[in-house]
Amino acid sequence: MSTEQLGPVAGERLRRWRMVLGGEQGADGTGCALTARDAAMDGALSALYGGSGGRGSSKERGAGLGASAPSVARWLGDIRTYFPSSVVQVMQRDAIDRLGLSALLLEPEMLEAVEADVHLVGTLLSLNKAMPETTRETARAVVRKVVDDLEKRLATRTKATLTGALDRSARISRPRHRDIDWDRTIRANLKNYLPEYGTVVPDRLVGYGRAAQSVKKDVVLCIDQSGSMAASVVYASVFGAVLASMRSISTRLVVFDTAVVDLTDQLDDPVDVLFGTQLGGGTDINRALAYCQSQITRPADTVVVLISDLYEGGIRDEMLKRVAAMKASGVQFVALLALSDEGAPAYDHEHAAALSALGAPAFACTPDLFPTIMAAAIEKRALPIPDTL
Repeated sequence: MSTEQLGPVAGERLRRWRMVLGGEQGADGTGCALTARDAAMDGALSALYGGSGGRGSSKERGAGLGASAPSVARWLGDIRTYFPSSVVQVMQRDAIDRLGLSALLLEPEMLEAVEADVHLVGTLLSLNKAMPETTRETARAVVRKVVDDLEKRLATRTKATLTGALDRSARISRPRHRDIDWDRTIRANLKNYLPEYGTVVPDRLVGYGRAAQSVKKDVVLCIDQSGSMAASVVYASVFGAVLASMRSISTRLVVFDTAVVDLTDQLDDPVDVLFGTQLGGGTDINRALAYCQSQITRPADTVVVLISDLYEGGIRDEMLKRVAAMKASGVQFVALLALSDEGAPAYDHEHAAALSALGAPAFACTPDLFPTIMAAAIEKRALPIPDTL
C-alpha cells in the first residue's frame, strides 16, 4: 500500500516506521513501499547502521561503507543530500566510532568530503602526529573553517561581557577630575536633576584609576589535553585567542597531559595552538598547576581556569594544596569539568568534591555560558554554576 492511499498523517507515520525498521521491501511488516529518495536514504542509513538492533540484520541492511576513501566520500555526499547538518555530524561521528574510519581521515579526498565540526577537529588533532604531509594542509583548512566559525559566534559577546566586567571591577568612587566617567556619573545622579537650572548636581562621582588602559587582569587557561577533553581543547583555544586580543587582559594558555606545554606565544592563531596540542596520554594536573602557579605575579588580579575531568595521574594531595595556596593568595580559581555543548561529562567525583570543599566548585560549562563565568570571576562574584551535574 502506498502512503498516498493512507492519507497524509497516517502515511507519513507509516513511512517513518518503515525507515526505522529497515529490511527488504515489505519484510518489516509495514507493507509500505519506499520512494526512490526514501530508498536512497535507507541505503545511506544501512551502510552505517546495518546489523545494529532494530534496523535489521547486516545481510538485510547492506554491506556497509567498505574501507576505501572513494566509497566513504560518496556516502558522505549522500548523507549531506538527505539529512540536515546536525544529523550529518552525528552520523559522521558514529561512522568514525562504529566503523573505525579514523585512518581514512588521513586521506585528502576524505577530508574534503566531511562536514566540519568541533568533534571532527578533535579527531584530526588526535591523528596529528600520524598525519602525512599530503593531508596536513587539507586538515589545517578544515580546522581553520571550524575555528573561524567559532570565533565569529563567540568573540563579540565574550569581549562585550568581559569589558563590562573589567570596567566595573576597576570603577572607583573618588576619581581625579580627568578620570571621571561622565556618562556613568550622570546616570548615577539623575535623581539630583534640577529642572530650574537644567543640570545635574552630582553627589557621587564614578570613574577609573589612572591605569585604566593598562592590563587589569591576568588570565591563565590550564587545559587538560587527554583524549576525552577534545571538544574542550578546541573551545578553550578559541576563547584563549579572543582573550589574548583584549588589551586589558594578559592571557596565558597552558596545555598538559603528563607533560606541560606553554602555548601562549601562539595565541594570535588558535589553529597553531590546536596543532600544538597532542590529544591523548595521561594526566598530571599537579604538575600543570605547579607551572601555572610559578607564572602568577599578581595573585589578587589573576584568574586561573582549570579545564579538566580531574582524573589525576599525579600527586592528588599536592594538587589540592596548590589550589588552596592559590586561593589563599587571592587568585580566583575556576574548575571546569568540560567546556563544550555536550551533556554532563564523566569526571572524578572525589576530586570535584575536594575542590568544592576548598571553595572552588567544579562544574561543566557551555561555550555560551563561559563569558558569564569569566565575568563573575573577574568581578570576584559568586560563579553562576549551572545545574547540569
